Amino acid sequence: MPAKTDESLAKRLLAGDKRALARAITLIENDDPAGWELVREVYPQTGRARIVGLTGPPGVGKSTLIGALTKEMRDADREVAVLSIDPSSPFTRGALLGDRIRLSDHFLDSGVFIRSMASRGALGGLSEATLQAALLMDASGKDDVFIETVGVGQAEIDIVDHGDTVVLVLMPGSGDSIQALKAGVMEIPDIIVVNKAEHPMTETMVREIRGVLSLGPAASWRVPIVRTEAAHGDGVAELAERIGEHRAHIEAEGTLEERRARNLRNEVLELAAARMRRGLEARVSDDPEIEALLERVVSRELDPASAATELLERDGG
Repeated sequence: MPAKTDESLAKRLLAGDKRALARAITLIENDDPAGWELVREVYPQTGRARIVGLTGPPGVGKSTLIGALTKEMRDADREVAVLSIDPSSPFTRGALLGDRIRLSDHFLDSGVFIRSMASRGALGGLSEATLQAALLMDASGKDDVFIETVGVGQAEIDIVDHGDTVVLVLMPGSGDSIQALKAGVMEIPDIIVVNKAEHPMTETMVREIRGVLSLGPAASWRVPIVRTEAAHGDGVAELAERIGEHRAHIEAEGTLEERRARNLRNEVLELAAARMRRGLEARVSDDPEIEALLERVVSRELDPASAATELLERDGG
């Protein structure tokens, strides 16, 4: 019976059934074997969607911008999925409506799928299951998958490992935005958006960004700076155009496949590392010898690196 249910779920997902997609992502989030089996089954049907990662400090208007961008894509008759990564526990659709009111306009649109996923403490700010969820959205026939991350900083630059195109959203007059300029984050984006561009400090910020970008290595793609006022839809059409131009550029240059190969390799390593860690953590509570080893570290008899080496040798690694 379970096999038939899974087969039916896969067929419905590939046919674009939103309920099947929601169920599939829940299985992945819960680390249910049926979810991983489903990904295995639909994986050959992936690789067609544009995966666009949007990151930036809190409060810059990423959700509003994604809402406006979603409208732009729908007007072009493109199907859209939005994956919002939240740092807390998974929250309900009600909370999503409350926190991301601009996206709520699209809930009744059959061509739009919106989902929140908890980062669950992942160092990079992205859940271990993020790329798997994006793959499922891709398999379900979405043309564009927007991944929205919370905040920005050194620990969250792994959005690079999830997007074909990475958009960094900043706003003028914000200390967080200036900090982002200094944190090495400018190496991440393919496109930079200065949102809330009616602010009088907008041109100053654009000059600062250009100055930082000029210090970077020469590249075939010149990172565009797009001014938007997402709440009014201003500049959003230009942003959609730049996303399309970047996609065309990396396809023509051959770097799209390179990016995806890197992303998928990193995903394999991340999943393996996460599963190894969970296995080690589970064994700590069951194995008195491992517990004794950790106690020696706590009592300063053994340093952490030596203990890690001993633990790996004991584990056959």
